[in-house]
Amino acid sequence: MKLVSTQQRLPVSLLTASVAVMAAMASLPAKAENTLERIQRTGVVRIGYANEAPFAFTTPDGKVTGESPEVVKSIFAKMGVKKIEPVLTEWGALIPGLRAGRFDVIAAGMYITPERCKQVVFTDPHYQLGDTLLVSKGNPKKLGSYADVAKDPSLKLAIMSGTVELKYAREAGLKDEQILQVPDTTAQLQAVRTKRADAAIGTQLTMKGLAAKGGADVEAIARFSDDPKHMGYGALAFRPDDQALRDAVNKHLQGWLGSKDHLKTVAPFGFDNSNVTKKTAAELCKG
Repeated sequence: MKLVSTQQRLPVSLLTASVAVMAAMASLPAKAENTLERIQRTGVVRIGYANEAPFAFTTPDGKVTGESPEVVKSIFAKMGVKKIEPVLTEWGALIPGLRAGRFDVIAAGMYITPERCKQVVFTDPHYQLGDTLLVSKGNPKKLGSYADVAKDPSLKLAIMSGTVELKYAREAGLKDEQILQVPDTTAQLQAVRTKRADAAIGTQLTMKGLAAKGGADVEAIARFSDDPKHMGYGALAFRPDDQALRDAVNKHLQGWLGSKDHLKTVAPFGFDNSNVTKKTAAELCKG
């Protein structure tokens, strides 16, 4: 019988070991693609928005625009992503819809609040903005603050569901029976026009837009007395596990906000340099 030396058997052993290693590697699951990688690969980002001019809205011809969608378009174009797929959602369903994966980013002018920071991750804010009231023409009830509404139990305030104004109203002393929660700004306008509510509350730009839309029946008051802490800071929001995507967007935002291109992009929606802020999401999430 011919003997086979150890040196002669070695190549066969190495081959067997290599095959075993390759088989083991093949059985390992592939690294999951994160949202940023998928968006970069497909060139498509899905945005969730609610119809609230001037932040995000659908025009009569079906185009989705507004301050936030236009910010998204500009920033993602810098990242090589050219296609935006909008998903219309009621305001109160934006965060649940994002977390459920219906879209990749909330582009609806959503304010950063400590409560929301527990559910989503925000970019740094791309605008700051205060609130005001929409009232009947001439402001017959002489309303100029949450406190003015709170002190008269017969008065009702129309508030869009899921907004921070609901919290502010309750903190100011409004009872639940004084609060008329509605799904969108169109319902706010109708509530004031039909006298179901004595006033509606929202951002200065939103209420001014509703006043223009409502014609001679309504107006947005020029002076609204409010807590300075209620200044709103709007930002884009992402799922907590999409921090890589948020960080990539934030990097481009920080170098763009306040630039001529940025101001030109948001000017059609009533925003200007006075709305630019140096606040960060980190400090706003602390409250």
